[in-house]
Amino acid sequence: MPRNEVTAMSRARRTAISLLAIAALAGAGTPPAQAERSISSDVHPALRAHLVAAYDFDHPVPGDPALERDQGRSGTEIELVNGGAAMRVPDRAYRGSRNAVQTRQVDPTVAGNDDWKAGIWSASGVRTLRAFSATAGTSVLGWFKLNTDSPLLNSTTADPNDRYNAIGLAGVLTGDSDGHGVRALLELIDVDGQLRLVALGRRLDGGNSQTFAANQDWRELLPVGEWVHLAATFDFDTGALALYRNGEPVDGFYTRTDDPWLVSGSGPHLTTASDPRGIKIGGSFPQDTRESNPCDCRMDGLMFLDSVVSANDVRRQYRHLAR
Repeated sequence: MPRNEVTAMSRARRTAISLLAIAALAGAGTPPAQAERSISSDVHPALRAHLVAAYDFDHPVPGDPALERDQGRSGTEIELVNGGAAMRVPDRAYRGSRNAVQTRQVDPTVAGNDDWKAGIWSASGVRTLRAFSATAGTSVLGWFKLNTDSPLLNSTTADPNDRYNAIGLAGVLTGDSDGHGVRALLELIDVDGQLRLVALGRRLDGGNSQTFAANQDWRELLPVGEWVHLAATFDFDTGALALYRNGEPVDGFYTRTDDPWLVSGSGPHLTTASDPRGIKIGGSFPQDTRESNPCDCRMDGLMFLDSVVSANDVRRQYRHLAR
């Protein structure tokens, strides 16, 4: 099928997803009840109560394999952008898994919108993700296998040697996001001239972000071609962030020593009471309006929770699948 036809179909599908989100928002003032949704056995029981969305890339939407079904409680479908069903590849990050999602840059010489990434975006906010509105905590977990040892070439600039300053992994967008700004994100990004694994979060829409960066070389934390389990937690009430690799805490430092989340006063301190505009996976702008920070990588078992997962529970989740 010609690429322009694939793009047209993709945009039509995203429009339909956005219209469904808008219709749901207009239809009621509270999120739909999801109590009867079964939670995947891939999730440790200690985490299930707070699991908002989860994706194992083994559950295409019937009749539309370019969409992936949510294995969490929210029922938030995501799109496999530009690559569609071809982005599901037979690769096992953990026992019981069948497929992973492949994200990648397609053509670094063209400022187009053809990178393979995944996610969902709605200008009015994604109502099924309302658990991340006015929340005191969020956690992002998943399995990642990088196939690149540096950020990819920047397709949006004229300099043929220019590279992006980050490699996008997975995160939840803010309620005012253009497809890039995040409320909670796992990422590799330049920190003072050195690429580092980070947890990057923003409590308030339009507010400042805080970053917790790993001390250890990112190439040691994420060796090329090796499956690694990562987790990031965001305590918006206290301002604390944390990173974990294969179930164990990762030493790091905050890139700001002031109070970017404005949590020094009396609390509780919550995120802005706005529905996130979506989820981004493997790069920014899941609505496919531009390219940014693509990841040549595979991902599996992605989980987004509306609470701060404890260190013990991160370890339990890792061992639940890795043993």
